[in-house]
Amino acid sequence: MEQYLELLFKDYTLQIITVGTAVLGALCGVLGSFAVLRKQSLLGDAISHASLPGIALVFLILGVKDNNGLLLGALASGLISAVFIKGIISKTHLKSDTALGIVLSTFFGFGMLLLTYIQKLPNANQSGLEKYLFGQAATLLASDVWLMVAITTISVAIVLLFWKEFKIVLFDADYTLTLGFNVKWVDTLITSLIVVAIIMGLQTVGVVLMSAMLLAPAAAARQWTNSLATMVFLAGLFGAISGVVGTAISASANHLATGPVIVLIATGFVVFSFVFSPIRGLLFKQIKLWKNRNDLKLMKTLSFMYEIVKTHDNISHPHKIQLLNNFQGYTKKSLKKLQSEDLILLNKSNWSLTEKGYQVAKNLYSHQES
Repeated sequence: MEQYLELLFKDYTLQIITVGTAVLGALCGVLGSFAVLRKQSLLGDAISHASLPGIALVFLILGVKDNNGLLLGALASGLISAVFIKGIISKTHLKSDTALGIVLSTFFGFGMLLLTYIQKLPNANQSGLEKYLFGQAATLLASDVWLMVAITTISVAIVLLFWKEFKIVLFDADYTLTLGFNVKWVDTLITSLIVVAIIMGLQTVGVVLMSAMLLAPAAAARQWTNSLATMVFLAGLFGAISGVVGTAISASANHLATGPVIVLIATGFVVFSFVFSPIRGLLFKQIKLWKNRNDLKLMKTLSFMYEIVKTHDNISHPHKIQLLNNFQGYTKKSLKKLQSEDLILLNKSNWSLTEKGYQVAKNLYSHQES
């Protein structure tokens, strides 16, 4: 890490790549949150793959590799694919996942066909289009990064400006209609921003992995909060960190492509969040399950004790622990737990209910009878 930081302050190219991947990760995290919440996780995959024919067609028209021209072609192709997806969903009885699958396979198949044709041309060695499949962050220029910063700034400004509309459409589109908002326009605006973010990341992450870059930070952030604002912020933060850490690892090791490493770091955030999130994490769910089971055992033991005690006038009358052998739910640990909560008293081989324990058990028993 020390070597990387030292190199970062000295190497201008590394600075450019680091800023570019951080900005890309932040934008993908912010906009990916809306794709995840709209249950359109495959949208990023479909649009990124659908951008390939636009890249190939622009190269065939220009005859040379022009990054700006290729990205404009990818943007046009991505927007057209989004229109096709919306059209299939609205004009047919097909569901969104089917529409996304059809558009993805059709556009990507056409793009691969064009790439095969380009490879047979005399100027094929000038294309370098295969770099758009998996990305090559090392090709980022200062002008590319400034363009990323400008697009990110505009996109975030639009999100903040239409925050209320985006939020209402996400959670209740029908209610949005009753308020007089144009739901189709808002939906189109969100989709367009997602398309722009995907196209912006093609040069860095590539067609194949771009959907993971869009969705992984948002999926990780979703595990930590129920607030949209917090989720968007966390997703942007996770995406930016993934970009910086992925670039650092790629720069510190030989022959490691930056795009795949960034995606793996983002996936690491997802795995960590799925396990350790206090809201939805698997670990905390298991802990809660164990606690509920233990609480249930305690209450069953207390109820059994109440059955014994209620026949006596003196509720504090001691009873042999051996009496509990007829009840298989108790353990020495559960008895100590009940004592620590001041529900029972233990005296060598005897136990007795406290006043508090008697009232708790009585309430449990009355609920069971009702």
